[in-house]
Amino acid sequence: VTPPVWSALRIDASDYGASGRTLQPIRGFQIGRMGDAPTAARGASIVSHGIRRCEFDAFLLDRCGAELRLGEAVRAIEPAADGWLVNGALHARLLVGAGGHFCPVARALNAAQPKESPIAAQEIEVLMPEPAEAAAGIDPELPEIWFLPDLSGYAWAFRKGRYLNVGLGRRGGEVQARLRSFLADLRRAGRIPQSWDGPVHGHAYLTYGSTRRQLARPGVACIGDAAGLAYPKSGEGIRPAVESGLLLARALIAAGGVADPRALEAYANAVAERFGPRGDGAASSRAGVPGWEAALAGRLLANRWFARRVVVDRWFLNARQPGLAA
Repeated sequence: VTPPVWSALRIDASDYGASGRTLQPIRGFQIGRMGDAPTAARGASIVSHGIRRCEFDAFLLDRCGAELRLGEAVRAIEPAADGWLVNGALHARLLVGAGGHFCPVARALNAAQPKESPIAAQEIEVLMPEPAEAAAGIDPELPEIWFLPDLSGYAWAFRKGRYLNVGLGRRGGEVQARLRSFLADLRRAGRIPQSWDGPVHGHAYLTYGSTRRQLARPGVACIGDAAGLAYPKSGEGIRPAVESGLLLARALIAAGGVADPRALEAYANAVAERFGPRGDGAASSRAGVPGWEAALAGRLLANRWFARRVVVDRWFLNARQPGLAA
C-alpha cells in the first residue's frame, strides 16, 4: 500500500499497524531479470508498506458502516422497478461491481463483450517459523522483483514481518509451473527453507488500456479490477481500486446520490482524466514484447538509475501521479 492510498482513505499507517496488523515498511526494491544479478533500488524514506490483504480488507469492511451480508453469494441479478433485484430480495437503484476480475456485476455488464485473456497470477503466503532468519536472504525492506526473460511477467519474493509471500504473474499459460520453478531456485540458493511450501492462491486481472470492459451504463458501475483498472506495468490494483471507488462516490454525491446516467458519465470521464484514455484495448491485449526489448532488458535492469527512477518510481510506485485528495 503506497502513501497515496493511506492519504486518500484518511488512514494513518502507524495507527493501522498499532493493533497488531502486519505493516512492513518498504524502502525500495531489488530488481532483476531471472538469471541475472539483482539491482538494489533503495531510497532514504519509506516508499510503501507491505500488508496482508485479509487484514486490510477486514479493516476497511469493519469501518465502512454498510449493512453486511457476509457469506452470501450473488446467485441472481434481475432488472426490477427503478433498479435491480439481487438474489430475489435485495433492491438497489445502482449496482457497483467491486468483486475483482470475476465480479458477477462486471460479468453481467460485459456479457456481450468478446472474451479477453487476463494476466494470471499465483502466490504462496506462509507464516515463517521462528527464528525470522529462516528467510534471511530476503530483505523485508527491499522486496524482490524478478522479470521473466521474455518480459511476459514477473515473479516476486516479499517479506512481510514473519510472513513470506512468493508469487508470479504473467500473460499466457504455465503460471503454476513457472512459480514452482522459481520456488525451486530460491530453495537451491538457500534463500528459503527446503521445506517451505503452502497452498497456492490465484487471481487474474486486466490492465488499464488492455480491456474493453465497460465502466458504467444506466444503473451499473464497476471499479477496480472489476473494471480492469490495474496499472499496466506493475499490475497493482489496490490504488486504482481505491481511487476509482472514490471517483464514483464523488460523482454520485455531486448528483445528489441518485444513480443518474449523467453521474455515471461523469464517473467515466473522471477515470479517463485520472488514468488516461482507455482506448479499445484490442491491440494492447494481444501485444507481445519485441525481441530487441527483451534482449536489452538485462542491461537496463542492471542500471541503478533505470531500476530506481523508471521501474520503481514510475512503474511500481506511480510516483509521478499526485495522490487523490481525501
